[in-house]
Amino acid sequence: MKLKELAASVRRILVALLMVAAVVFAALLYMTRCGPRNPERVVKPPSENEVQQLRDRLAAHVQMLAGDIGERNVFKPDAYRRAADYIVGVFRGAGYDVEWQRYEVDRVTCANLTATRAGSTLSSQIVVVGAHYDSVYGCPGANDNGSAVASLLELARKFAGEKPARTLRFVAFANEEPPFFLTDNMGSRVYAGACHKRGDDIRAMIALETMGCYSDEKGSQHYPPLFNFFYPDRGNFIGFVGNLQSRPLVSRAARVFRSHSDFALETVAAPAFVAGINWSDHDSFWREGYRAFMVTDTAPYRYLHYHNPSDTPDKVNCSALARVTMGVEAVVRDLANSGD
Repeated sequence: MKLKELAASVRRILVALLMVAAVVFAALLYMTRCGPRNPERVVKPPSENEVQQLRDRLAAHVQMLAGDIGERNVFKPDAYRRAADYIVGVFRGAGYDVEWQRYEVDRVTCANLTATRAGSTLSSQIVVVGAHYDSVYGCPGANDNGSAVASLLELARKFAGEKPARTLRFVAFANEEPPFFLTDNMGSRVYAGACHKRGDDIRAMIALETMGCYSDEKGSQHYPPLFNFFYPDRGNFIGFVGNLQSRPLVSRAARVFRSHSDFALETVAAPAFVAGINWSDHDSFWREGYRAFMVTDTAPYRYLHYHNPSDTPDKVNCSALARVTMGVEAVVRDLANSGD
């Protein structure tokens, strides 16, 4: 091959590589930027007294689930039932009737627990807010997922006296953790499948997952390959995570959250095969064609105690969790009262 031909071939290869790099960069930029970064603030941030009161209630839930009850799963059926009874008691204490969706796994009765606030003008349209209440084997599960269950319970309490346009369902799911994760025995898979079979008109689903770890330390946050070029290296934010189909929902939720909260938020809407994108109950709803996203502190990409016996109540930052819960409350209210 002559020198000129070789040079031309090298140029073509370089151009092709640059084009591929540009496409990859554009795709990552599209996936990682959902909603306006600096929307107009609708309300002022909550007072410290409001945050403290919610913090105390959240901490009490986390302590009960991960401290007093501890590991809760089919391998610890008595504790599993105690956790379910506690959640039902909180729901009922807020004025809800609770629906038990029971099913059997390994001769243990498992249950999804639903508290419903019926809608008014758009009652056939449904918004689901859910969190799994089991913990992985050998782990008390304070952050994963006591923090999110605590948030779920307080969100349900907040909406107990309201009459939203759309119907709100607050659901505590069984069996999210291994060995049931992404199997037909996963509680949210059972629940979402039943919703699809009935023809439920679910307009949005929010999966609350591992929400209590935050750090301002440099290098405390990690990501799947390449995503580190688009996000901060400090784990001091909450994440909204969706698939490409759910990108409009993620964008809308981000806009509302940022309009009502000064807590740092990052978003992503990416294919489910990206590591971590489908790691919770929202995946079950994607499989049934519903739009859904996860609210998370990014779990193993940040939390050093993930799936370890050291995942205890003292590791959960309940003050930050309170601020996040208040922001999510605004998102739920927006979704529950819109005809979009």
